[in-house]
Amino acid sequence: MPSIPTCFTPFNVAIDHHPLPERFTFPFYYQPHPLCIMAAEELQLHLNQQNEWQHNFGLTDDKHNVIGKMFGVMLVQNRQGELGYLAAFSGKLANNNHLPGFVPPVFDMLHQDDFFLAENKIINDLNQKITLLQDNPKRHQLTAQLQELNQAAIAAIEAHRGLMIERRKHRKAQRAELALTLHNQDLQAAELTLNQQSVAEKLQLRDLKLSWDTKIAAVKLELDTFNKVLDSLKLDRKQRSSALQQRLFDQYTFLNANGAQKSLGDIFAATVERTPPAGAGECAAPKLLHYAYRHSLTPLAMAEFWWGTPPKSQVRRHGQFYPACLRKCQPILSHMLEGLKVDPNPLLENPADDKQLTVIYQDEHLLVINKPAEFLSVPGKNISDSVHTRIIRDFPSASGPIIVHRLDMSTSGLMVIALNKQTHELLQKQFIQRSVTKRYVALLDGQLSTTLGDEGSISLPLRGDLDDRPRQLVCHEHGKNADTRWQIIANQGEYTKVFLYPKTGRTHQLRVHCAHVQGLNLPIMGDDLYGVRGTRLHLHAESLSFTHPVSGKPLHFQLDADF
Repeated sequence: MPSIPTCFTPFNVAIDHHPLPERFTFPFYYQPHPLCIMAAEELQLHLNQQNEWQHNFGLTDDKHNVIGKMFGVMLVQNRQGELGYLAAFSGKLANNNHLPGFVPPVFDMLHQDDFFLAENKIINDLNQKITLLQDNPKRHQLTAQLQELNQAAIAAIEAHRGLMIERRKHRKAQRAELALTLHNQDLQAAELTLNQQSVAEKLQLRDLKLSWDTKIAAVKLELDTFNKVLDSLKLDRKQRSSALQQRLFDQYTFLNANGAQKSLGDIFAATVERTPPAGAGECAAPKLLHYAYRHSLTPLAMAEFWWGTPPKSQVRRHGQFYPACLRKCQPILSHMLEGLKVDPNPLLENPADDKQLTVIYQDEHLLVINKPAEFLSVPGKNISDSVHTRIIRDFPSASGPIIVHRLDMSTSGLMVIALNKQTHELLQKQFIQRSVTKRYVALLDGQLSTTLGDEGSISLPLRGDLDDRPRQLVCHEHGKNADTRWQIIANQGEYTKVFLYPKTGRTHQLRVHCAHVQGLNLPIMGDDLYGVRGTRLHLHAESLSFTHPVSGKPLHFQLDADF
């Protein structure tokens, strides 16, 4: 029998005036239901006031071991028809999997009696033995000695070969001289002596190689005694780690609304990766759904929010709601949501269906257009309608790649379009050489800090977030350089109007540079990826200057934003 749902929390205030959601939240793109917002606010109040456990979210002056966390709340109904909510955190909190009021993990690998801790201890012991062997002074000495011997052997053998070459030249000269002064038997005797010298030198080379091989083999044999043990320990660790990982995958089993169970391994076997990524199954959303199903609670809606200091790479703002991650959670939640009535995926709808491209300039070689917000530049994974497909439809004589540069789907503004291959190549060359001048206007969600001044530059390298595409990360190790110049136009209370001049053209560059804590630390208004979703993203490519690829005439276009 299922245990009593001790994590079910009734609301502290009256909620009768709020209608219930008709369908469960589509977890990868949503606006939080009012009751989920209320549940999140109650949970946040608890996080601020509780003293049962300690975790440094970075919200005080203590900057030691700061770790922000993603939390989730789920609106549920029990069998008596009562409404309440569940709360969960992703991963561990305060070095624990279990904390009062939060749903437990789907599988607790840190339980004292569990196989994971016992097997993990063996693997950790193997790691220590491997480290000790790798750092053994005698092994380092033998490795260095072997390298020195190999180098000395090569040098000695090459020196002897050089000597043989010189002596061979000398004997050749001798033979030529002897052929002029000696005859018959005397010449034959002299030739024999010279041949014997050649044979002797070859034998010396052979003996020299054997001598060095013997010295090297002795050191290598001694070193191999270390490396064979090391290789054996590494193989044992690899096999144990793989077996432990597979056993963990089998222990993580997830229910869905139909009562069907699937293991983590089975869920990810159908994906491109085939193997679950690290941390899969530990996020808040799977924990909440699994607990609800196990305790006969009906899931109605959910929301997740970030609490604490943002991580160095991601854009995360304290207290803000975020969707579930795609790489770890989408395969799991796709199974767990089976049997629930879920909101339709808005990402499958074409937001450009009723929008038109406006041609600002046109000649036989190129176009300059105004791309509306929420309009793809090129066909996407689920939506084919785009600038590219519209241009092909409306300009049937156009040829070549057509798209010279792109604007993000949510960004509006000026784009130059090539109507033939040659124009495309010449325009693209200007973009590559950065001779094209672009200026964007944006509204930032809040007042920009006065400490930043009125203008400046941002240099934060970017790469794709492998766990949550299409979001981008700041990554100083693997990211591509991204540079933006900015300038304040007006500070107007709830928002700041700025000009943005991108020197590079990375995906979401302006959006991340504005929102990231090391950038302007203010997201662009309406940014559904890095800020708070609104009626539109307030980012517009308003100015574009380049040289006409055929006439050589400078062209400049400006189109004011409509926000």
